[in-house]
Amino acid sequence: MRYAFTLLSLFIATSLHAQNTSYVIDRGDTSLWQDFTYDMGNVFTGVGFAYSRPLYWDGGDALIAGGVAATTLGIYAFDDNITNELVSHRDDVPQILLDYGNYAGAPQNNYGISGAVYLTGLFTRNEKLRRTGVLLISSATATGFVQQLTKSATGRARPYGGFGKNHFKPFGGSAIYRSFPSGHAVLTFTNAHVIAKQFKNPWVKAGIYAVGVIPGISRIYDEQHWASDVFLSWAMSYFMVEAIDLYLDRKYAAKYNDDSVMSSLDINFSLTSIGVSYKF
Repeated sequence: MRYAFTLLSLFIATSLHAQNTSYVIDRGDTSLWQDFTYDMGNVFTGVGFAYSRPLYWDGGDALIAGGVAATTLGIYAFDDNITNELVSHRDDVPQILLDYGNYAGAPQNNYGISGAVYLTGLFTRNEKLRRTGVLLISSATATGFVQQLTKSATGRARPYGGFGKNHFKPFGGSAIYRSFPSGHAVLTFTNAHVIAKQFKNPWVKAGIYAVGVIPGISRIYDEQHWASDVFLSWAMSYFMVEAIDLYLDRKYAAKYNDDSVMSSLDINFSLTSIGVSYKF
């Protein structure tokens, strides 16, 4: 499986480069090192920009945040039922999907793919692909830090512990009290949303998002997370990517789908609103 991820990271980087060839920007006399330091600076400032966004929310943004919170609580009410139902059918799920969920959400694999995308853009002098890499790395970093902090602070018990959905031990320390939210779901959906943003065809987008949600769902089957953990992780990823992408619009000439309507910050990010086109 690890070798498969190495091949996958190279495939994604090569595929995105082929799709973005027409967007190569002439960087003039800038060196690879200058491009690299500029990009890494944008990684860190992009994270800071995303964290500052709640300070600038208007009524509509607050309403969206409230909708996410309400939906999370609604799913929370049925967490036990959802877990029991999925776990009862675990043997019906192909093992390769469960294995994929575990490996895809591992930080070292996630950053391996992101790094491959970024380095391909850096060495081919493809600004749009570099920006994609920056967005992948900064979004994963921003969401990853928040989910790690939240995991520790809430101390929600994982399903396999047998304590039920309502058991919390803030700053409990041990792995069993690190359920909320899901790191695997955060990282894989972040990658899926970043990559899907570059494409227009809704069917291709749907395919990318479908792959992106597998790890989160697989973690419910494995009794590592509750459904509400996973949903909130997906929501966090979506909005964090959107915020950082807005910041990167100010830093790079290359844009995503300039001739199409950009995805908006709304709560309707279901599978029916996603897609991807692949062209050379």
